[in-house]
Amino acid sequence: MQGLLEGKVAVITGAGSGVGRAAIKLWAEHGAKVIAADINLPNAEESVKLAGAPQGQIKAVECNVADPDSVSAAVALAVETFGRLDIIYNNAGITVLPIPGVGMKKLVDLDHAEMRKVEEVNINGVIFGCQAAIRQFDKQAENGQGGAGVIVNTASVAGLTGYGGVLYGSTKGAVVAMTRTLAIEVAEKGIRVNSVCPAGMLTNYGGMNPEHEQKDKILEGMGKAHPLGKAIDPADTAGAAMFLASDLAGNITGVNLPVDGGLTAGKKVGG
Repeated sequence: MQGLLEGKVAVITGAGSGVGRAAIKLWAEHGAKVIAADINLPNAEESVKLAGAPQGQIKAVECNVADPDSVSAAVALAVETFGRLDIIYNNAGITVLPIPGVGMKKLVDLDHAEMRKVEEVNINGVIFGCQAAIRQFDKQAENGQGGAGVIVNTASVAGLTGYGGVLYGSTKGAVVAMTRTLAIEVAEKGIRVNSVCPAGMLTNYGGMNPEHEQKDKILEGMGKAHPLGKAIDPADTAGAAMFLASDLAGNITGVNLPVDGGLTAGKKVGG
């Protein structure tokens, strides 16, 4: 099925790699006009190039989601370039790098500076994106352009279960709660708010390398954690987010959708 986002204008953060890069390509294929926002502009530009969309359909912009002015500027660019905003996909996220040879840092070993950085991106970055989008949706409503827009966030199964480390899980748990409560707050405006909650993926997250020489082995190991037996592909998450952003999900709001191969459903019985 093609054209799920035909005529829609979207801002996608974290567009320079992983889920964001997959979303740029998939959403453009389905007709969206996209602002590809990332703190690393060359990476965002590479995503635009790899998407292979017609010239002018996607525009890259440098955006630091931890800076509200930077996020507002990305939304303003969407309006300036394409005339309006229909969707914001708050996808950018980070975590604390693991200790080489040891693994993920425990809570007691985290210092304030690295904790604050993760919180600013994973929590405040989503908040700032939501604020900027809602303000634009309200402006469009006041101008008779239709105010009902869509917000999609990238949370994580780490926000639903004890998975992925305390700090990261806490920030993603905040996104899960924010998604529910904001959905209620803006429902009377017709604005929908949902999130996707992916499980194990091989992206640049946590210092991982998607092109690692042992990529197949890493993906196999991730897959063993999921009842379906496969690691999550970034395109899986991008597709779920696209569904939530599309009119097919027109009566869905306040949902945190797992994209996890059955991980949060429970454990397999037997071998």
